[in-house]
Amino acid sequence: MKTLNEYMAMSYRMEIVEDKDEGGFVISYPDLPGCITCGETVEEAIRNATDAKRAWLEAALEDEIEIQEPDSLEGYSGQFKLRIPRSLHKSLAEHSKREGISMNQYCVYLLSRNDAILSKS
Repeated sequence: MKTLNEYMAMSYRMEIVEDKDEGGFVISYPDLPGCITCGETVEEAIRNATDAKRAWLEAALEDEIEIQEPDSLEGYSGQFKLRIPRSLHKSLAEHSKREGISMNQYCVYLLSRNDAILSKS
């Protein structure tokens, strides 16, 4: 069995969903059943997700529960080049600034949210 730090260093897939009823954002880790948290902003939810992941892993290690490792991401760099209209670039930059997060983080949120919606169909 691996150590807590070894599991924390692994790249578990994170799902981010906007909570339209209560407000804020909900984050879960599909490979860590029941590991879920939330935050008023995407940035706060992501910070809380790290704490939730640590607490979930600590409990699983303590109870000697088998921990699933994330799927291998070899072959994926985490980067791709995308050309977009200048007007969309401006809009994304303005929205991310209003949220107080980087445009990259904002775009990751948007892509994750839409991917989660499409995955459920």
